[in-house]
Amino acid sequence: MGIARLGGTASNGSGDIFLAFSTANPGAAAERGVTPLTWLPNGDLTPFFDATIQATEEAIVNALVAAETMVGINGNTAHALPKDQLRVILAKYNRLVP
Repeated sequence: MGIARLGGTASNGSGDIFLAFSTANPGAAAERGVTPLTWLPNGDLTPFFDATIQATEEAIVNALVAAETMVGINGNTAHALPKDQLRVILAKYNRLVP
């Protein structure tokens, strides 16, 4: 979702990694016996999803801003973002944090 917020999409084989974790109690996968159960309500998990989305979005923006112009194979050039122009655009849309 953090990738999507910045215009990316996911597809089969795209290499995207999604957050996965278990909320099961210790011993929940026991083969025998009774395992006591406690859990968080679904709504209490929302902050974990929000934090993951925000962290992903921030990591992408940081990578874009930190990138430098590079020349690769066969002279192909990948240009860095022009930071002065980026600041103007961010300011125009009230996205520039002083």
